[in-house]
Amino acid sequence: MAVDLDTLNHLIDTVRRFVENRLIPLEAQVAEDDCIPDHIINEMRELGLFGLTIPEAYGGLGLNTEEECRVILELGHTSPAFRSVIGTNNGIGSQGLVMDGTEQQKRHYLPLLATGEIIGSFALTESEAGSDSAAVQTKAIKDGADYVLTGTKRYITNSNCAQLFTVFARTDQLEAGSRGVTAFLVALTGALFTCLLAAFFLEVALGALSSRFASLAGLSSPSCAGLEKSVNPFLTKRLYHCTTFLISLGYTRSSS
Repeated sequence: MAVDLDTLNHLIDTVRRFVENRLIPLEAQVAEDDCIPDHIINEMRELGLFGLTIPEAYGGLGLNTEEECRVILELGHTSPAFRSVIGTNNGIGSQGLVMDGTEQQKRHYLPLLATGEIIGSFALTESEAGSDSAAVQTKAIKDGADYVLTGTKRYITNSNCAQLFTVFARTDQLEAGSRGVTAFLVALTGALFTCLLAAFFLEVALGALSSRFASLAGLSSPSCAGLEKSVNPFLTKRLYHCTTFLISLGYTRSSS
């Protein structure tokens, strides 16, 4: 839903000043430290930047595509690292839920994404399959009422700081192509859940270059269990809700 022109222009002017006065002066520091300061993240939250495209009913600003582009153009005047930190919440980290999530899922997760309280991430790309969803090799094997996810992801934006992942895994090993693939919601906010994730490892894929362009990392899970029943049609098959939390986290920075 489009916002009125005065509101949009005020937002664009505010973001322009934020970029000029707060973000551009920090570019060298962010590149050196490989980290965006917490106070800048908080200012982004206060400006509503994490919820630009999330509907107003769930706490976002509800911008349409044209309006979002006009705001993002202002962020394009500074390091892509700043835009990247909010990018997944406004795009692939939230839009699957917006389009095809259940109402319960929307009410729970979208307000948290809109405020930046949690970060969303989209775990599709793999070392062998690339970003071809029809060639995904990560497996999701039914185990009673649960699913066990096994596989490796690569170049997953914001995976080193996200709490909610849309993970693509093959649920039908006999059906070729994307029709055998399912999207899972994997939440790593442990206090909310009762199931355990045996191991989940992060590896920065681009080393020191990551902060200049985006925070990119890999995900590897030898055993991710605790998935509930199918709750809603999503993408090519169904969206599952993973009630798991992180109990073992390894973090390794690539030297090259």
